[in-house]
Amino acid sequence: MIYGAMHFSLGGSLKLAFRPWVEGLENIPLTGPAILASNHLSFSDSFFLPAVLDRKVTFIAKAEYFTAPGVKGKLTAAFFKGVGQLPVDRSGARGAGEAAIRAGIKVVEGGGLFGIYPEGTRSPDGRLYRGKPGGLARVALATGAPVIPVAMIDTEKIQPPGQVIPKLLRPGIRIGKPLDFSRYQGMQGDRFILRSLTDEVMYEIMRLSGQEYVDVYATAAKRRIADEAKAAAQEQKQAAQEQKQTALEQKQAARDEKRSTPEPPAR
Repeated sequence: MIYGAMHFSLGGSLKLAFRPWVEGLENIPLTGPAILASNHLSFSDSFFLPAVLDRKVTFIAKAEYFTAPGVKGKLTAAFFKGVGQLPVDRSGARGAGEAAIRAGIKVVEGGGLFGIYPEGTRSPDGRLYRGKPGGLARVALATGAPVIPVAMIDTEKIQPPGQVIPKLLRPGIRIGKPLDFSRYQGMQGDRFILRSLTDEVMYEIMRLSGQEYVDVYATAAKRRIADEAKAAAQEQKQAAQEQKQTALEQKQAARDEKRSTPEPPAR
């Protein structure tokens, strides 16, 4: 009931304000389970995709969004529940990964649509990064559900990381044909199969999105970008300190030269 009302109000508002274009809606089954595997460009991806579908899509979200105290916390929890987000407890030996897999299997076995981002995090620069072989592949092989590749287009321009208020630009969504991995059924313990399945899905997402593909994990790219930014900031700080020291030395040299220069004789 909450989801239906929230989907109607939020989905209608998003479609009215941003007018997202969609290709491939016919590839979403009217009933039955499926896994929607999407690229991840913006925080808003989890809202635009459900907004254009008639069926509920369940994504996972960290449990902290659902347990924050106070009025704001309750409103946040109600919002995330209303848009189909599922809380995942990140505690435990293996953190969110195992919890996400269990949550995904439960959604799919219940006949629902499970949304997942194989990259594991948002792209730091708009390019498509290597898919992680755990969650997507294991849910697909455990359930036998078809995997539907999805490409979000230009959502990073609407709400770049760190920007709260979105820009009114028109995003796009391309939905590919379902992929059948029944040939791998019962082989979820084989890491090469997990890798192969994930790479096949990422190829389809790349083809749909037109993104440049980078064969490294987005988390590693983010660490590299953060390290480079930190190093650049340190270099700037050091350069500023050296400039300040040079200016002080020049000022001191000018004072010393002035003191050492004899006064001209009085006439």
